[in-house]
Amino acid sequence: MKGIKSRLSILGFLEFAVWGSYLISMGIYLGRVGLGANIFWFYTVQGLVSLFMPALIGILADRFIPAQKMLSICHVIAGASMIAAGWYCMDCMAAAGPDAVANPVPFGPLFALYTLSVAFFMPTIGLNNSVAFNALTKSGLDTVKDFPPIRVWGTVGFIAAELMVNFIAIPGYVGEVQNNGLIEITYATKAIQYSYIQFFMCGLFSLILAAYSLTMPNCPVNKNKKAGSFAEALGLNAFKLFKQKKMAIFFLFSMLLGVSLQLTNAYGTPFIQQFQYAGEEFNNWFSDNPTFLISISQCAEALCILGIAFCLKRFGIKGVMLMAMFAWVLRFGFFGLGDTNFPGIILLVLSCIVYGVAFDFFNVSGGIYVDQQTDVKMRSSAQGLFMMMTNGIGASLGTFIAGTFVVNPLTENKTGLAKLEGFQESWLIFAAYALVVFVAFYFCFHDDKKGGKNAVKVDA
Repeated sequence: MKGIKSRLSILGFLEFAVWGSYLISMGIYLGRVGLGANIFWFYTVQGLVSLFMPALIGILADRFIPAQKMLSICHVIAGASMIAAGWYCMDCMAAAGPDAVANPVPFGPLFALYTLSVAFFMPTIGLNNSVAFNALTKSGLDTVKDFPPIRVWGTVGFIAAELMVNFIAIPGYVGEVQNNGLIEITYATKAIQYSYIQFFMCGLFSLILAAYSLTMPNCPVNKNKKAGSFAEALGLNAFKLFKQKKMAIFFLFSMLLGVSLQLTNAYGTPFIQQFQYAGEEFNNWFSDNPTFLISISQCAEALCILGIAFCLKRFGIKGVMLMAMFAWVLRFGFFGLGDTNFPGIILLVLSCIVYGVAFDFFNVSGGIYVDQQTDVKMRSSAQGLFMMMTNGIGASLGTFIAGTFVVNPLTENKTGLAKLEGFQESWLIFAAYALVVFVAFYFCFHDDKKGGKNAVKVDA
């Protein structure tokens, strides 16, 4: 298929531009409209819907609707819902008028629209992988070698969206000031990261991708009506992977590591922004541009993707996963010890750099490993199962526990430096958790040379 690598690169770019439009910056906006204490719910629900939606949509893609068409349907619903969420926020602010600051956006309707959007977006990550693996296989290409350079364009798309929301400024209401006894409403240009415009941007990217995905090579569906059981008829064969001890342990630790996935997404930018209120010495360019600082993470991710094929073949899945787990220790630890001044800013930058290993060596390598260990007939179901364990059970537990028992208790009803110190203490607690997972995985998981029929591992 001519130009298939370029076509898949565009597909990946759009997929992650959708996510990058709001995932890192949403916490800042929620804090500005009085929903700071509810930030963890918006990230927890991504995990909750991932408990069943990726697996359900994967089954439909394997059994009834070709994956590229299912990808389009999901993005239409996700994009329209996110645009509706942005519209709701805009209406709330317009109705409040000069009292917008004192009358925040109500939680319920916004959360409902957001939940509907992410419920149909989260399955698209696995579907995107399935579409790419199918196209590469049809073209006679090696998924281990050729997928990572394609996947890197997804990271580029995420970065592009992050930079857009950080640097593109729009006019916005600021507040009221007294001027010779008269109340004046003031306006100023604020970056998209402080505004509901990020929801509109996300929805637009999603609708564009919905149309583009229909140009992808057709993915076969398994319509065999001679399935031997009800589970097989529903395409639930992927759950049979739990019968293999190696895969059961792999999925278990994928879930435990998934706990870490959304923590810096949820609280990274609010944490960095808090330096603005912790003292004049911290109020500088970096605290004013938190989304840009976090975008260094995705730049590192783009570079790390290119080393995945080598590392998988050289160190095997166990070695790569151990690297990812220890990188999470450093990610959280550097956040807990750094600040926006020199030399503390070096630690924050280092935290962003190691994120490339933390995320890629887990998410991308895990997706490849699952694909290699799975029969082609249940490819989408297996990817959905991997998403369910990581972005579903793991991420939902992680963000809920972090928000309820760690971050909120340590930061709520605090201001200035005290609130900042609460954030930093939270990061060190998360670092200790990641270290425990790292040690446990080292002793519990054992991969062998045989693996699946297309085993990733070469060296013991």
